[in-house]
Amino acid sequence: MLMERLQLEFSIESPNIDEQHIDGEPIENYVLRLAESKAKNVAKKHFNSIVIGSDQALECDGVILGKPGDYENAKQQLMAMSNNTMTFYTGLCVMNYSKDKSEKDVISFRVCFRRLEEQEIEDYLHKEQPYSCVGSFMSERLGISLMSKMEGEDPTALVGLPLIRLCQMLRNLGVKIP
Repeated sequence: MLMERLQLEFSIESPNIDEQHIDGEPIENYVLRLAESKAKNVAKKHFNSIVIGSDQALECDGVILGKPGDYENAKQQLMAMSNNTMTFYTGLCVMNYSKDKSEKDVISFRVCFRRLEEQEIEDYLHKEQPYSCVGSFMSERLGISLMSKMEGEDPTALVGLPLIRLCQMLRNLGVKIP
């Protein structure tokens, strides 16, 4: 019996793109633009590879939030999200540059935050230090304790890479996935 094997090699590479939000740009367009720019930038260097680009943001009171960068920004983000429902948007682009084929999508996921006391936020931030995470929390760790409810088709989207949708996109580009 002949078995087909998929040869996989993974690497993570910084795409070095400008991630500034354009005034008036809808959040869905913003995360998709960044995901596509990241994939294109990396794909040009890895011509015969399938490249995945992803980016995530959320909107809170009309302001697009990204990674807080430091304690103070993270605290402000979590205080604003306390007792509110937020929608996280993840832009995803899978590109086969050599065949000029790509798939792209925006995956949303809603999180209901419970009422958070200032001391809880401070304790959480000191323990997790999620300063490079959109929304200042990590749902896959202690951040789950900040939520009251999660809604969406793909919970991995909240972590930043929607794996269910990614598998569909890879299959659409001819990658065999069990």
